[in-house]
Amino acid sequence: MSRALRGIALKHERIAAILAREIRSGQVGHGSRLPGEVELAKRFVVSRNTVRSALAVLSEQGLITTRTGKGSFVLFDGRPLDDHLGWTHALAEQGVQTQVRVLRLELTEDPELAARVDLDSPEVIVVERLRSIVGGEPISMERSCLPATGVLRDLPERGLDDGSITVTLGRAGLHLDHCEQRLRGRPLDDAEAALLDRPRGTWFLHSRRISWTADDRFAEQVDSLLDPQHFELSLSYSEPAP
Repeated sequence: MSRALRGIALKHERIAAILAREIRSGQVGHGSRLPGEVELAKRFVVSRNTVRSALAVLSEQGLITTRTGKGSFVLFDGRPLDDHLGWTHALAEQGVQTQVRVLRLELTEDPELAARVDLDSPEVIVVERLRSIVGGEPISMERSCLPATGVLRDLPERGLDDGSITVTLGRAGLHLDHCEQRLRGRPLDDAEAALLDRPRGTWFLHSRRISWTADDRFAEQVDSLLDPQHFELSLSYSEPAP
């Protein structure tokens, strides 16, 4: 390899290493958008082609994702997200600030769910929410079904307590204790794609979690569509003792 070509390679690798350190240290916040190619080229006094090569390295390392026409976004750093207190709390623990928009909050009926989780009535409270990175793009959409009992029944009129389903359930005496969860991938339909600002057919992770209280009362079923660029499933397994 010629000295000139080797110099270019070293240059984009050096830029990628600097940006990687800034991302891993938290100097560039998880979920935030990197400066554009022109700004980065000025910062490092290099060509835009060199910047693109550096960004390609970061993408291969799983540190950023690049969306055409929108820029490069820092991915979450892969640390486990404990979502038993809700995504907002879990993401905030990792330094990721998100904002949530309620799309739907109403009383309706779901006989199939009621039969599956042994509810006395088919009536449930449905809460649909869109979660976005502050200043960035949507990263998930969630549909929660709660039992329409006690103080939960008037949720459509008064709204969620502190904007949190977990807090709302707790104040209603439904403290999450155990759950079952399934995850698969599927393409977005037209309506989902429009809300999540993605092309139709984009593959997202679909998670369904059903949670109960310690005395086995149904508390919540939540279906989440999660951007796989920002969320991943992490499993641990150990052999039972003989």
